[in-house]
Amino acid sequence: MGTELLAPLDLAFWHLESDAHPMHLGALAVFDPVPGTTPLHVLDLLSTRAAAIPRLRMCVRDVLLPVGGAAWTVDKDFDVHRHVRRVVVDDGDFMAGARRLAGELMEQPLGRGLPPWQMYLIGGADDGPFAVLVKLHHALADGMRAVAIGAGIFDEIAAVTTARSAARRRPAVPPRSWLPDPREMAGMALGRIGEVGRALGVGASVVRAGRLDLRTTTAFTAPSSGTRRLATADLDATALQGIRRAEGGTANDILLAVVAGALRRWMGERGEALPGADPRALVPVSRRRPGGAATGNRLSAYLLDLPVGAADPRERLRAVRAAMDRNKAAGPLKGAGAVAVLADQLHPLAHRFGAPLAANAARVLFDLLVTSVPLPRSALSLGGCPLSALYPMAPLARGQSLAVALSTYGGRVHVGLVADGKALPDLDRLASAVKEEFDELRALVTGWVAAPVS
Repeated sequence: MGTELLAPLDLAFWHLESDAHPMHLGALAVFDPVPGTTPLHVLDLLSTRAAAIPRLRMCVRDVLLPVGGAAWTVDKDFDVHRHVRRVVVDDGDFMAGARRLAGELMEQPLGRGLPPWQMYLIGGADDGPFAVLVKLHHALADGMRAVAIGAGIFDEIAAVTTARSAARRRPAVPPRSWLPDPREMAGMALGRIGEVGRALGVGASVVRAGRLDLRTTTAFTAPSSGTRRLATADLDATALQGIRRAEGGTANDILLAVVAGALRRWMGERGEALPGADPRALVPVSRRRPGGAATGNRLSAYLLDLPVGAADPRERLRAVRAAMDRNKAAGPLKGAGAVAVLADQLHPLAHRFGAPLAANAARVLFDLLVTSVPLPRSALSLGGCPLSALYPMAPLARGQSLAVALSTYGGRVHVGLVADGKALPDLDRLASAVKEEFDELRALVTGWVAAPVS
């Protein structure tokens, strides 16, 4: 792997970052211990496997052409021990301590001169559970690519990757003229015209969707303090499918409705009046095609008004379903939520000098991020220790205080909530509200009754 220019959207994420708004994705993977596996063994395994992932050896360097551009290039002084570290949990409650540490580590921007990623082995007692926090800069990958890159640390993926690498023999590729084929030039020109036309349509949608009534009183749109807090929730994936069979729609529709209900419940407990207009969520959508480019970001998004004003959980679900059906009918390349498409049409200089303006514009379009991250369905382990949960974490946009990410693994939906630590000191309560709203919807739809607490 040599030098590779950053795609426009990757460059946008690279320049959107500030000290108070680091632009890295994260995941907290929790493992059950097995006898004989020590922290030092796991740390060595993490280091060895991370060093074997080519993408994690790449750092960003400025280039002369295109002006304002940057490229991924191999770090000739790469040292994996700069990126893989061990931290110890002192709390009696391991998970509480792991969440606290993960929040503090997510506050810290990744170093610019090195490959932009970190892994932390978070452990307590040597024979107890442990976790691995993975941080990858958003310029390096979107959610799907981040999973593919990070999966290289697991026993099952590492074994397959090693076997494929040993068996791979690339056939010689004949040299190609630097002059493009005239038919390719015509195709590229037509494609470019189509892309520009689509971008103009998205730009018009962005202007129409922009809001002048910026509400600054709600907690999840409070000014940034630069601090981060992490909370988690676990939902029953089998119950989720039961709700889906009864009510229709998608699993994502149900989870979005649960988030809306949790926000309503949480705001009520805080004594906050419900907003005059429903909070708007940005819901990322992958544009990645099977067999397409393996690197960079391929994203669009939908905008969704979360129906916190609706008191009935089923009414909230039906409102979400109807809104998402409209979004899908329009497609991921239309509407204001497809603002990421605009980044693909901008010159590198526009990203370099326009990033502060673009960062502030996020608040005009949406209030919080809600994203789903797909995970492998097969069981995963690290050093023989089974993975028990994986909580994804999304970055916070400027002017916003809450991002919600969800993933399904091992029969559970794992919810990771990242918040500004000062704006949402009661984030744990919001995480509890997610679980309570899910249980309420489950009971209404399926007649399920929670077991009494002993």
